[in-house]
Amino acid sequence: MTDPAATNDVWTVQRILQWTTGYLTERGVESARLEAELLLAHARECQRINLYTDLNVPLTDEERSRMRGYVKRRSQREPLAYITGNREFYGRDFCVGPGVLIPRPETETLIDVCLDLIPEQAAADICEVGFGSGCICTTLARQRSQLRVYATDVSPEAMTFARRNTQEHDVEDRVTLLAGEGFMPLADAGVQQLQGIVSNPPYVREDEMSGLEPEVAEHEPSLALVSGADGLDLIRRLIPESVSLLQPGGWMAMELDPAQAATVAALFGESGFENVRIHADLNGQDRIVSACRPGD
Repeated sequence: MTDPAATNDVWTVQRILQWTTGYLTERGVESARLEAELLLAHARECQRINLYTDLNVPLTDEERSRMRGYVKRRSQREPLAYITGNREFYGRDFCVGPGVLIPRPETETLIDVCLDLIPEQAAADICEVGFGSGCICTTLARQRSQLRVYATDVSPEAMTFARRNTQEHDVEDRVTLLAGEGFMPLADAGVQQLQGIVSNPPYVREDEMSGLEPEVAEHEPSLALVSGADGLDLIRRLIPESVSLLQPGGWMAMELDPAQAATVAALFGESGFENVRIHADLNGQDRIVSACRPGD
């Protein structure tokens, strides 16, 4: 297959889409046509729908050069979101890049579970452990105007992206980003009692990492993915530690691997939580476990 950037032929939008779709398909990229469109729209700095009104329009030399670089990176299985620099989550665009986990559709179920637990108008303070790109804390703050979120993460890259996203979505006054592991930064921030805790923690088993798609195994940060031999090292610490932070009746919600749901539900029970519930995502997979601290 001839590289379009290496010839002097006229390469229209339609022709480059056809070439890129075939090239990415050969290299094992799923949804190659969709990804070709997204890459070309990014290279041309236009909306994806504009490609169809410009099918016979030739690419400029600059657009061809940009597209060639993007396609090369994607053929090496670098995630599409890292190339375009953004990913949609809960109807909003978030900046992402190397060093932060790319938001997944199944995590939107975690948002839904939390919104059922957070009052619509009353003020509430909650914590997110492991904020990554900031998509969870930012979305919750946008959906609940009286909510304050204290969010923690150990990654400097996460701090950079999350700060950008909280500013972009105008919630930086209600989302406090704290550097550090787990709940440790909360004491220095003067946080004593919370109405809720949310986390999408690392939960991949150590022996699973090498078997994941190259986009994940070779590019996304292992720190945000792997948590011990069974994937539950951090979760085992967070659940009992959360008890003293939650006010009576306070809640906790966590995303995890469907195979871990029953085990995590049992861990909540062992720490004295009540109303332990397992929630399925849109694919019918057990994805979220929520629980409440008993009221006094």
